[in-house]
Amino acid sequence: MTDPTRLDHLVRTHEHTLYRAAAAILGDAHEAEDAVQDAFLAWLEKTPNCPDAAHERAWLLRVTVNGCKSRLRSPWRRRRAPLLETYPAATPEEHDALEAVQALPPRDRAAVHLFYYEGCSTAEIAGILGEREGTVRSRLSRARKKLRALLQDDTL
Repeated sequence: MTDPTRLDHLVRTHEHTLYRAAAAILGDAHEAEDAVQDAFLAWLEKTPNCPDAAHERAWLLRVTVNGCKSRLRSPWRRRRAPLLETYPAATPEEHDALEAVQALPPRDRAAVHLFYYEGCSTAEIAGILGEREGTVRSRLSRARKKLRALLQDDTL
């Protein structure tokens, strides 16, 4: 990296997106911060040749998601602080929806977050998660059914 302000620009541009994705997958604010830092360190080490900001974002999201998957497989992984205590929700309904999303399995949570919060298409999500586009659509469909059931149970 020849330009010292390049990393600063990347961090300012993508840190919130990467953090939200990592927090949605991991469910732990501190581990999410570590995963984002690891993604930026990987950028420094590899210095990928990305032609535009969209490719930078996709590369960083892919590295972050892969890092989160590795953290989920780690035998030392412990939950210390639930995300819901550190993640602000403006209304009780939003808090219930966030709780329901956090109850989903990590792979479904990642697909839901990337689709609804980051606005990624199913093709982009497939590329980021390393899955087929049909698999992503199936995950989203199953996740919607689970969320519907969880949210209906809460309202009864």
